[in-house]
Amino acid sequence: MSLLKVEQVMLTHDEHIAASHAPEYESGAAFTQVGYTPLNTAQIPLLDMGFIHADAAYDVVSVSRGNFFRLEEHLDRMERSCEKFALSNPYSREQTKEILHELVRLSGIKDAYVWWAVTRGVPAGPRSDPSAQKNAFYAFALPYVWLVDEETRLRGIDLGVSTFNRISPRAVDPTAKNFHWMDMKLSLFQAKKASQDWSVLLDAEDNLTEAPGSNIFIVKNGVVITPNDGCLEGVTRQSAIELAQDLGLQVELRRVHVQELLNADDAFLTSSAGGILPVRSVNGQLLNPANQVGEVAEKIHNLYWEKRWSGWLASPVNYAKVLS
Repeated sequence: MSLLKVEQVMLTHDEHIAASHAPEYESGAAFTQVGYTPLNTAQIPLLDMGFIHADAAYDVVSVSRGNFFRLEEHLDRMERSCEKFALSNPYSREQTKEILHELVRLSGIKDAYVWWAVTRGVPAGPRSDPSAQKNAFYAFALPYVWLVDEETRLRGIDLGVSTFNRISPRAVDPTAKNFHWMDMKLSLFQAKKASQDWSVLLDAEDNLTEAPGSNIFIVKNGVVITPNDGCLEGVTRQSAIELAQDLGLQVELRRVHVQELLNADDAFLTSSAGGILPVRSVNGQLLNPANQVGEVAEKIHNLYWEKRWSGWLASPVNYAKVLS
């Protein structure tokens, strides 16, 4: 077995060829307060508190071969995030779904990265009163986004354990997807300086939390383990848990000390931006002495894409639909 060359398949397989679309939507489509626009002309108000205060919730869902993956679960999570941050989506769930589908249809993209957010909006009353604000909605779809390129994925990510701690759950609830990324951005800059591909952050007690835009899993003695605290409850994370169980593997959700990562037999990240991302090394130390992607990561990676492309939990995009 070898790791599926997913990006190559997306570039060459007939089922990934873009549908007919207007040339202005070639780079993607956006939805703002003025409605649908080409992505490169979309604008937001400078005074929106999502922009100036990171006062927002957002989510990301992916499309491949013209199918949204686990869209209902992403919508569920977004609703929970808004509730935790006292935000109110100005559009209903069905309207939100229609907007997301229409963005992909307009762009014609068969493999897409679809992002949407609800922000506090431009101040409309006392900032201490969330009910006084008029919350805003923004969304866009663009060609599929990868955390790392195909060459890096095939040989496995070189991961660095950051010295920057993840924001405490007592400060910002990590189960609500949010704009508070500075700890993760600084960890990525640190990884880059150390010639590493990606980073993972710890809590104040040196337990694993998450990686930027992704969850982390380790494998030890055939047991698949992922943190259950201090991290986003990722939809791709849930997919990996289910796939591991399908393969007959034991799965544990618990606190995971960083030393367990350093001593792991295998590890991988999960994200809507790339699916399953095998890890080759941690802090320069190879997990596999043979310098190969781990067997468990490889099996889960391949099964993830095989099942997705066979219609697993798919919501098809109607590229022929024209809105009235």
